[in-house]
This record gives sequence, structure tokens and C-alpha cells, in this order.
Amino acid sequence: MGKKSDAYKAELIKLQTAIVAWRRWSMETGEKVLVIFEGRDAAGKDGTIRRIVAHLPPRTTPVIALPKPTDRDKTQWYFQRYVAHLPAAGDCVLFNRSWYNRGGVEPVMGFCSEAEHEAFLEAAPEFEAMLVRDGIKLVKLWLDISKDEQAKRLASRKSDPLKLLKTSPLDAEAQARWDDYSAARDLMLIRTDSAKAPWTCVRADHKKALRLAVMRHLLHTLAPARFCKGIAKPDSDVLFPFEAAALTDGRLAR
Repeated sequence: MGKKSDAYKAELIKLQTAIVAWRRWSMETGEKVLVIFEGRDAAGKDGTIRRIVAHLPPRTTPVIALPKPTDRDKTQWYFQRYVAHLPAAGDCVLFNRSWYNRGGVEPVMGFCSEAEHEAFLEAAPEFEAMLVRDGIKLVKLWLDISKDEQAKRLASRKSDPLKLLKTSPLDAEAQARWDDYSAARDLMLIRTDSAKAPWTCVRADHKKALRLAVMRHLLHTLAPARFCKGIAKPDSDVLFPFEAAALTDGRLAR
């Protein structure tokens, strides 16, 4: 167990060092990067993001986790409040949940109408294509977790006082509405996966494997080859490009 932990820590530091080197280059060259983290509740978004940004300047590598929309927000164009946080030259912005709230939580919980949901599914690929055409490098990650593992993690939030602030009234709904969330996920991935802005899926039951796979993916996707020397490609059993077959062949949790 100790050797495995040491190996994980060594690999984590190696990847973080490579990310720092890449970010220094991308800041100097004015790259614009946007990474979207989506997934079921307790899928490991927070912990993965923390490892990525641990040694990066928050001013140019902000993590955006917007609260629920205000009454005024609800009268705006749906994407409007997200646009203010898009990257400028040299920035790498990480969205901890994003406009894809309307692809999952909102329709499942009844926070939007069927028409609003459909309009979002039509508009999202067009909106993202505009971002990519404008020079933003866009990475979309879906972190997938099994029902049993989610239940364990949600239960641990209730029993661990250090995780108290991570609890939410919606936690119970994640399990009670599991099938509804699965259906919303399936539709969202199918309708919003595109050549310009594809989805990448990550199996998230094992947190350490998840973190390493995502960091490797970001480097191999965003960084020039010289920054990836000695960096393994992500384990294909953990991280893979979305395709419709993944919805039925066991790669994504049912």
C-alpha cells in the first residue's frame, strides 16, 4: 500500500511539474484555454481540479463554480453569465460545472422547461463552435461514477465533519433520481458531442486513477509535444473519447 501511495505521489508531482511548465509557455504565448468539468454528484470534480491548479497562479487559472442563478440572471440569455468568465489571452479557465447544468440538473429537477432544455441542446454546440473559432482551446470532461460508489461518497459527506460544507439538499436526489440523471446524461452527450467540441469521458470510481488520467489528457491535448516527454498517455480503461456505444457497453454507469 505504501509503495502504491509513493508511486502515486511521485507521478502526481511529475504531472504537476509538466503542467506548470506548459502553463508558463501558454501564458507567454497568449493561449486561451477552457476546461469544463461535468459529472454526477460526488464524481471527484473538486479533488481533481485542486490537483491541477495546486501550483498555478489563480489570477490566470481561475476556477469558476457559479451559484444558482438569481431572478435577474433568469431573464438573461442563458449563456450570458458564463461569457463573463471566458478566458482572455494567457488564461486557463476551469469550470466546475458549467452551462451544462441545463443538460442535467435543471431538466431532472424541473428547474427549466422542456422547451428550454431542447433549446439548450440545440444551442450548445453552436455556442461552443463559436468559442473554438475564436481561438479558445476547449476541453469537455464528463466524470462518470457508479451508483454504489456515489452512495458511499455521499454518505461519507454526512459522517465527516470536514466535508459538512460539501453537502447539499440535492444529494439525496442524486440517488433517488439516478435513472433520470442517466437519461439526461445520455441525451446531453449525444446531442452536444461535436467535432469541434467533443466530450471525453472519465471513469471516476477510483479517485487517484481519475486525477492522473485527466492531468495526462490535458497535457497531451493542450501542450506541445516537448512538454509531454516521459508523460504516459491516459489509461484507455479510465479515460476515452465519447461515442454512443459507451452508453450501452458498460463503460458508462447505468
